[in-house]
Amino acid sequence: MLLKDLKEIYHKQLDVIYGKEEVGSFFFLCIEHYLNLPRFQLALQPQFTIVKSETDMFFKVLEDLKQQKPIQYILGETEFFGLPFKVNKHVLVPRPETEELVTLILQNINKQKNSKAIKVLDIGTGSGCIAISLAKKSPNTSVFALDVSKEAIEIAKQNAKLNNVEITFIEADILSETTWDLEFKDLEFDIIVSNPPYVRDLEKEEINPNVLNNEPHLALFVKDENPLLFYRAITSFAKNNLKQNGQLYFEINQYLGEETKQVLIDANFMDIELLKDLNGNDRMLKGIKK
Repeated sequence: MLLKDLKEIYHKQLDVIYGKEEVGSFFFLCIEHYLNLPRFQLALQPQFTIVKSETDMFFKVLEDLKQQKPIQYILGETEFFGLPFKVNKHVLVPRPETEELVTLILQNINKQKNSKAIKVLDIGTGSGCIAISLAKKSPNTSVFALDVSKEAIEIAKQNAKLNNVEITFIEADILSETTWDLEFKDLEFDIIVSNPPYVRDLEKEEINPNVLNNEPHLALFVKDENPLLFYRAITSFAKNNLKQNGQLYFEINQYLGEETKQVLIDANFMDIELLKDLNGNDRMLKGIKK
């Protein structure tokens, strides 16, 4: 089958769902992933032909896309902060907003110019995208990563190996204070960061079906009546486990910026900053332990 004919089929069946530009992006990601072809190859060789087994594979991907399965899950991989990551249904697909959080942390690490190794804890690590990016881009860090999901930890370990970084992984529930002394005895951190579940049930109607029907709800949603559950628990943990002048970073729900900031105020953190993402939404929160 001609590859250009297959591309037309993709557009005919998927443009109404995703739009022409995104469908084109999906198709080129697929030919790069499955055929190891650069995207300009089709322009150079309009008569490029694929065999039946390859055609069948592309039609299977087409059916998954029609069901609005995320392309990252279909391919089993994505890119975050310029690094490769494996992903599956047990971890969230990393978002560009989270790259902004990593950038913020790295900027502040670089300002410190500290010759001593910086100890970092990423709470709710998922795919490991935050922890691994920090370890890769700031070699003078000792990085720990926690998640309640055994399956997520397994993917994160694969990603640490893929990116050739050393991470200490901990499987634990940050909401369970009884485990804190067991897992973190004698451990203090210079930086604690978390992108915890923060989407309220009432906001589900804003979530695209490809996310709502595929990505792990454990990592996404919180109850309407207690949307700051994780922020309060992690802030309490940080009060006990951050070094003096240690930094706490959060990715937050854009609709709850001031409310989340108040959690840090109530915990007597100082130099608290509520920061917007590139889209102008309240997205990041930073505080320093007194």
